[in-house]
Amino acid sequence: MSRIGKQPIAVPSGVDVTIADGSVLVKGPKGQLSIDLVGDLSITRDGDELNVSRLNDERKNRSLHGLTRTLVSNMVIGVSQGFSKELDIIGVGYRCTAKGQDKLEILVGYSHPVIVDAPAGITFEVPAPTKIVVKGSDKQLVGQVAADIRKIRKPEPYKGKGIRYTNEVVRRKAGKSAK
Repeated sequence: MSRIGKQPIAVPSGVDVTIADGSVLVKGPKGQLSIDLVGDLSITRDGDELNVSRLNDERKNRSLHGLTRTLVSNMVIGVSQGFSKELDIIGVGYRCTAKGQDKLEILVGYSHPVIVDAPAGITFEVPAPTKIVVKGSDKQLVGQVAADIRKIRKPEPYKGKGIRYTNEVVRRKAGKSAK
């Protein structure tokens, strides 16, 4: 039995979970998310808890058991609390400005500013000119948007300039050695 899969998912107040023919819909104050169940898995609700169980012990169902439980748990957390990723911009003259909550203008050494539009369900915050906060209810989408922003100018190993996650450690290389 999957250690992760057999743990119950706590459903906080204010979150509505609808389970119908192979799909789960979760609604909350931060939005709504849905997922289609794959394999022979079932989700049952017992009061304030959701339980994911598999109907048989086939290899595919065993591998999807913990994954499905984690995806549903992330949906419940996302619609109740939300997810966020923080990015730091490091470099002389590198900065970012917000153009509303759904658009960023990033200046990172190119001849032109890079404009980033937020997909539906994602908002941007710029608390400082060198900090970006990506927020949303879908954990996967928040991570993907943050990775796309980081991809604009990856941190380089010699001076450390670029866009990086707040707690990311960039290993620095020694440059040329002078003789």
